Amino acid sequence: MKKILSIDGGGIRGIIPGRILVELEAKLQVRTQNPQARLADFFDFFAGTSTGGILTCLYLCPDKADPAKSRFSAQEAVDLYVKKGGQIFDTTVWHRIRAAGGILEEKYDAAPLEKLLKRYFGDVRLSQLRKPCIIPAYDIKRREAHFFAQHDFAKKGSGSDFLIRDVARATSAAPTYFEVASIDSLSHVSYPLVDGGVFANNPALCAYSEVRNAKKDPKAADMMILSIGTGSQNRPYDYDVARNWGQIGWVQPVIDIMMAGAAETTDYHLTRMFSAVNQPDQYIRLQPANLGDATPDMDNASEENIKALLQVGTETAQNCHAELDRIVEMLVKDGPDPVLF
Repeated sequence: MKKILSIDGGGIRGIIPGRILVELEAKLQVRTQNPQARLADFFDFFAGTSTGGILTCLYLCPDKADPAKSRFSAQEAVDLYVKKGGQIFDTTVWHRIRAAGGILEEKYDAAPLEKLLKRYFGDVRLSQLRKPCIIPAYDIKRREAHFFAQHDFAKKGSGSDFLIRDVARATSAAPTYFEVASIDSLSHVSYPLVDGGVFANNPALCAYSEVRNAKKDPKAADMMILSIGTGSQNRPYDYDVARNWGQIGWVQPVIDIMMAGAAETTDYHLTRMFSAVNQPDQYIRLQPANLGDATPDMDNASEENIKALLQVGTETAQNCHAELDRIVEMLVKDGPDPVLF
């Protein structure tokens, strides 16, 4: 069975899937009696958009001393958000005034995020990640989806290879929040990219398609997909207010609706696809039904909101205790596939 982990976008709400995956990794360590076990040891393929793309890069980043091991644990990955989230979503008073809350230009300076990504990833390349993965972004110049794929390097060489700090920056360049990411491949081709969430906030279907076309040509019945969301977007928009919105009024709501709608559509299709092959239990979607005391804002990195997001992630993991145990057994049963591509 080909085992896939997919993580949605959602800014600071990446704490939620990050916390759930801390619990999953801990269960894997107990089950295998290996305190050094990591998520990358068990899944065959990873997918992540925006904040999910950053988490994917963290889970798959190789250790400096031993590239066959992961540099970061699941706890160290979520700590990036818990300990550094305030730095990512911070700005000067002058920038806030100049940007008018993100209306006139991007809401946040990308420099702190870029500095943080460089500190975590250094010069590690996409091709060096431990497992095959797909991380979406959108090319605003070529007007096409751009998929960063670790396994493409073998077929396309340096033209498909990038520094993963640039991959993480591009997939998380959320419109109105951060400026467009201008990055270069290792073959020195430039790409102006924005957040992959504009078309694939839930990248699980992208992951299915990629694995479906792998060397071994697995069918849905031969796959297990664990897809983790960053919390349902339950913020309502009142008709009497929305009916008179113009371009400015629709900017933030349309981003919320677009990302939530894309994620829900992917979930709908995968649910139907796995049911069609009589394997509904092999597609698992973990998505908190509500955010409790946390806000749905992607950029609220206040200490209070981070604590609330951690609580949502912890409660979701506790409520899915039996499901996580079942996932562990599927992951441990026959190990990862070393030659998927």
